[in-house]
Amino acid sequence: MREATREVAARPAGEARRGGAGEHRRDAQGTRRLLLDAASELFAERGYERATVRDIAARAGVNQALLFRYFGSKKALFGEVMARGGQEQLRSTPAERLFDVALRGMLAEGRGPGADRSLEVCLRSIGGSDEIAEALRGLGDEYAEVLATLSRAEDGALRGDLALSWLLGIGLMRVVVGKEPLASADPNTVSRLVGEALGTLLEGLPKAE
Repeated sequence: MREATREVAARPAGEARRGGAGEHRRDAQGTRRLLLDAASELFAERGYERATVRDIAARAGVNQALLFRYFGSKKALFGEVMARGGQEQLRSTPAERLFDVALRGMLAEGRGPGADRSLEVCLRSIGGSDEIAEALRGLGDEYAEVLATLSRAEDGALRGDLALSWLLGIGLMRVVVGKEPLASADPNTVSRLVGEALGTLLEGLPKAE
């Protein structure tokens, strides 16, 4: 808050009056985005337990008191990171494209601010507190349910779980373990090979190119 006060005080009086509540809302939204971006990066790099409030605030370039002001707790911030990433991906991606989009997101390099790293967050945070584990299971259930719609087989739910397990396993070996040659393999090659094989499990997937 002291930073915000100094910022307003440094402006001409007329400018400060013209800004008013609308400008304050824009500042708050910008701070929230900075915190969400920083938390997404650190949760993906370190997992929930090892990403501290202090480090998240430092990467965002704000006072850690603002994290508690806008989110209430680290756990609530984690929930918003997952909602912004994984759940947005679920809402905006056609079912037949979900596996490939999620896989390429994990394989991508040079991510910019705001990039979706929700599955990396899952991988790094597995084994955390019971509440965090429950949140991760919930997101995994949603991915598996969507993937299950790509099969007409009676065991479609099982096939959806198997597809999700493969997706997370690839992420674990590449992102967390760094197993070669997978860790440095070309993302297009990995996506093509996985897509070709996965088509026997989920017949609704588009044919790999």
